[in-house]
Amino acid sequence: MPRTLHSAHHEQVAHAACAVSELVELLWGRGQEAAPSGPLSPSQLRALTALAGQEGANLRALGEVLGTRPSSVSRLCDRLEAAGLLERYPSTTSRREIEVRLSRRGRAVLAESRASRAREVETVLQEMAPAKLAALAEGLEAFQAAAAHLGLPVETTGHERSADIA
Repeated sequence: MPRTLHSAHHEQVAHAACAVSELVELLWGRGQEAAPSGPLSPSQLRALTALAGQEGANLRALGEVLGTRPSSVSRLCDRLEAAGLLERYPSTTSRREIEVRLSRRGRAVLAESRASRAREVETVLQEMAPAKLAALAEGLEAFQAAAAHLGLPVETTGHERSADIA
């Protein structure tokens, strides 16, 4: 089946997004190292981020979001619970299930991590022209909306919207 111009454009944008995501990962790693609470492993950070978007998820749902086997999710949650970053509760809908939620400390560590990472990204954004920055913000909002439409956990931050930038 021949590629259409439309699919070729999606592929080109996907490659550009992957390149930017690698750069963002580098910046986030620097931010993680600078976080006052110390660095989290990538899997721990992914789990905390996923839980922030899905409070009260059971281990199966968390594993689906993370794309991880149930045994791995259970061990990861054991480590996060031991570190005081999450809490387990009996499910409100099933006696056989356990729900996991961020603890107060988990929320604080995630907020601290996000702030450190955002500072690193902001240093790059400050180099952008206001119109390009506004276009980027609009595109990122659309990307988030598309991800939410696909059922991915998208947390709204309540920060400025693209219309406020420029």
